[in-house]
Amino acid sequence: MDPAATHEVRNQPPPLEHHNRYLGNRALVEALAREGAGWAHAELAACGAELGRPEWIARGELANRHPPRLKLFDRFGHRTDEFEFHPAWHECLAWLKGHGLAGGTWADTRDGAHVRRAALFQLFAEVECGSLCPTTMSYGAAPVVAREPALGEPWLRGLHSSDYDSRFVPASEKRGLMMGMGMTEKQGGSDVRSNTTRAEPAGDGWYRLTGHKWFFSAAMCDAFLVTAQAPGGLSCFFLPRFAPDGTLNAIRIQREKDKLGDRSNASAEVEFHGALARLVGEEGRGIATVLEMANYTRLDCANGSAGIMRAALAQAVHHARHRRAFGRALVDQPLMRNVLADMALEVEGHVALCLHVAACIDRQGADEEAALAKRLLTPVAKYWVCKRAPALVVEAMEATGGNGYVEEGPMPRLYRQAPVNSIWEGPGNIMCLDVLRALAREPRAGDALLAGLERARGLVPAFDTALDGLKDALRAAPAECDARRITERIALVTTAARLLADGATPLAHAFCTGRLAAPPGGAFGTLPTAIDFATLLDRAGP
Repeated sequence: MDPAATHEVRNQPPPLEHHNRYLGNRALVEALAREGAGWAHAELAACGAELGRPEWIARGELANRHPPRLKLFDRFGHRTDEFEFHPAWHECLAWLKGHGLAGGTWADTRDGAHVRRAALFQLFAEVECGSLCPTTMSYGAAPVVAREPALGEPWLRGLHSSDYDSRFVPASEKRGLMMGMGMTEKQGGSDVRSNTTRAEPAGDGWYRLTGHKWFFSAAMCDAFLVTAQAPGGLSCFFLPRFAPDGTLNAIRIQREKDKLGDRSNASAEVEFHGALARLVGEEGRGIATVLEMANYTRLDCANGSAGIMRAALAQAVHHARHRRAFGRALVDQPLMRNVLADMALEVEGHVALCLHVAACIDRQGADEEAALAKRLLTPVAKYWVCKRAPALVVEAMEATGGNGYVEEGPMPRLYRQAPVNSIWEGPGNIMCLDVLRALAREPRAGDALLAGLERARGLVPAFDTALDGLKDALRAAPAECDARRITERIALVTTAARLLADGATPLAHAFCTGRLAAPPGGAFGTLPTAIDFATLLDRAGP
């Protein structure tokens, strides 16, 4: 080297690529087997290797670096109301649709099909999250559409299809279909009952919608579930992009949303100028219909957050293993080991909780306890997993130092993406109030939860103590102002029970000690020193 040269790259980690996102994630491998989908191990191993390649990392970056562009008119002045996307966006959706994540799982009769799907959803969240929005809405809409004979073909076939068809044409001409949703209005937010959009009967089962939606998610989809005030009260409607005669439906995009994260996805503000829609369910029962879809999309919010946290943790551990400071690798520094192990323990718990709820979906038709648990644990997982994501991503960013704060690396996108799942489909307070509602309206849900948790009693004293405390709290009929505390308790004790399903392993002991016996401090890195950090870090990969 020229003696006068000052540029020499040393002590920098290599890019995290050419790694298997699944096999390096012991938490996901074990949860898949624990929750009844071990048969999908080979498929997920292949997908994990594929999604860890540089070309997939690049696709996620490109889809967000080149966000969708709103095109209201064609060159002749005709109204088009569509978005144009970078090819990477379409490649992401083609992968998701092709693996059955956007509705196809409902046609999969294998035991554990929804657990398999949840694991794949988490894996893909490490690559790109915006494309997961239309994916989860299509998944949540499919069972609602299936109960509406009036919709018939091509909708259910198109949602179940593994073909992704990006063309902006009527549904009858497409090989595969995607669905979005539109509930939020300017004046209401989460208070959907205050919606002002009107629905007036138009004959032959159709209604005409007049009004607006403040957030219209994934505006390029083929149809949407929306809410509007019908003569019989707030109702749910199926709103296609194209009218029955093949012309564009009267959905007028006003502007695209300039969002903090989720940049690759096209969110919009829209107006309905007499748009044609069909009633779904009964008039006046719109909230109940929408909540069925939301029960599935809310779990995907948690799955997405778990994937984001896993991606951030992998980057932090990879960096710490290759970066040296004060004479030794960062991963060998005692305090850094505590921070990394604490984050790893956090991710372990979230993966276990999410896949357990997915297993409840798999069993809900034949197992009443599973159906009751799904009703209660879905908002619990949505609240707790999504709420913890921003804090963990910040900690992981700090562990990677200044490099984590520059846009050339992956951390800024993860950081911008981290808050959205806690906001979308009902923020934290809405989720916790829903937990109280489930406990009050269906006492058997609490009983079923406790019965399931009792199976883990006697393995670790800290768990037994926490379970007794949870029982006392539930018997006391929690007040509204205590909703977050009880939701957090349910999340932690349920997670510990799932980890104990594999026995009193070092991981289960660590979780019970670090999350039940010694609640975490205000930041990561406060685990008791008695916990085996080496085991947690070995499991963390990547």
